[in-house]
Amino acid sequence: MASFPLSVNEKLIARSRAVGELLAPTSPFDKKCGRENWTVAFAPDGSYFAWSQGHRIVKLVPWSQCLTNFLLHGTKNVANSANARLSRQNSDGSQRNKPCEHIIDCGDIVWSLAFGSSVPEKQSRCVNIEWHRFKFGQDQLLLATGLNNGRIKIWDVYTGKLLLNLMDHTEVVRDLTFAPDGSLILVSASRDKTLRVWDLKDDGNMMKVLRGHQNWVYGCAFSPDSSILCSVGASKAVFLWDMDKYSMIRKLEGHHNDVVACEFSPDGALLATASYDTRVYVWDPYIGVILREFGHLFPPPTPIFAGGANDRWVRSVSFSHDGLHIASLADDKMVRFWRIDEEYPVQVAPLNNGLCCTFSTDGSVLAAGTQDGSVHFWATPRQVSSLQHLCRMAIRRVMPTSQVKNLPTPSKVVEFLCYQI
Repeated sequence: MASFPLSVNEKLIARSRAVGELLAPTSPFDKKCGRENWTVAFAPDGSYFAWSQGHRIVKLVPWSQCLTNFLLHGTKNVANSANARLSRQNSDGSQRNKPCEHIIDCGDIVWSLAFGSSVPEKQSRCVNIEWHRFKFGQDQLLLATGLNNGRIKIWDVYTGKLLLNLMDHTEVVRDLTFAPDGSLILVSASRDKTLRVWDLKDDGNMMKVLRGHQNWVYGCAFSPDSSILCSVGASKAVFLWDMDKYSMIRKLEGHHNDVVACEFSPDGALLATASYDTRVYVWDPYIGVILREFGHLFPPPTPIFAGGANDRWVRSVSFSHDGLHIASLADDKMVRFWRIDEEYPVQVAPLNNGLCCTFSTDGSVLAAGTQDGSVHFWATPRQVSSLQHLCRMAIRRVMPTSQVKNLPTPSKVVEFLCYQI
């Protein structure tokens, strides 16, 4: 594990370039409660951006429209390529409608969002059922919203229409994640201490309840191949689940306070977790070892003080598509960009009252939501990946750590492939 620096002068670190913002409308009677933007999300194909404006409202905006409105000099090519991709999708018939803006009233405070899209060859796991109310085609894009009352509502992104209303949770649905394989398997994490697995290709049938958390579940994330689920929650909990058997693989030990966010790297070889203990850990999920530690308080607090109210609680973490960068958002009014092979942030950006952050689909922009319902965007660190790193990612997408360690290659190569150097 990389050494933890005793001090960092963040005034000397490069500032990220702000590229735009989306502001929530003024709430009626200036009600403060319920304005929080707990969640932001990008569609897997980069076509849409969604965020919770607070007070029950979710807004869906074509991402290419956002980029155009931001007038980004540095991301002009990104906007052009996004428009070109959407034009190709429309011309070959793979997308029903040109993206348009929607405002959705979910009926209760929105805590979580997730986009999902279907792959036809991925059938429902309930193979005995011959008739389904919904037939999700390849051109379908769905948005799942997790609500304060425990309900999950599923919307058609292109029309803004409500399709399903899932009602088994008894408390706040704090996080949602779709399996990346196009199966439309949805997992929800709730304050009722459970995770629930839903099959949207079977009309939203709830397939399984995952029990193991002794307290609130804050977040969940699928591995890129959809075989593993990570869930995090109160009481320092980080669990890994086998999503073929719906059984727990292991519990990861190391955090000193509630763990509130998690995300796998694009190749599935790494897992990042964010905690109120002021740290982001990067794990090897296959062997349960901490490989990196990114601190947000210097010198680092001892474990006995890591649970204190020290205004350095880490709220959110996100992996970039290049597999080299991680973004974190903390209560100290700062967003940080880290390289996985460096102990200091490579860029920072100021942000008051931040709650959540995520990279755009292509990794060029980071979006962060705040307590007033708004979203702020920054250009992310630019770096051309080395051929070695690209080869490492290609290998790790198909090979777990145990297989890598058995390769007949020099030990330094094995260490590199396992992200140990």
